[in-house]
Amino acid sequence: MDGITVGGAAARTGWSARMLRYLEASGLVVPARTKSGYRAYGIRELNQLRTLRDLRSRFAVEISDLVFTARLRREPDLRAAVDTWLHGGGADVLDWEQRKHERLLAA
Repeated sequence: MDGITVGGAAARTGWSARMLRYLEASGLVVPARTKSGYRAYGIRELNQLRTLRDLRSRFAVEISDLVFTARLRREPDLRAAVDTWLHGGGADVLDWEQRKHERLLAA
């Protein structure tokens, strides 16, 4: 398969052409481009689009959730910061700020 156009991919997967362009801009499903610049969806991209619908319905995942997850994979510093926060590393700072505000209000 040489690839199909955005319209053809939309017809085969049930996504709108507009949504396919959005998914590409978000970096989630990025088709190859022809020499003239047209999108050329291959088997891999079509499968990604089909399974994306299932992923969203089975796990109630939003597109924005997946965009952020992809960003976590690409940016190790962001991933480390989120991991630290999830493990309570950021809680000390929040507790300190809360106590500071309580002292200010009591004064």
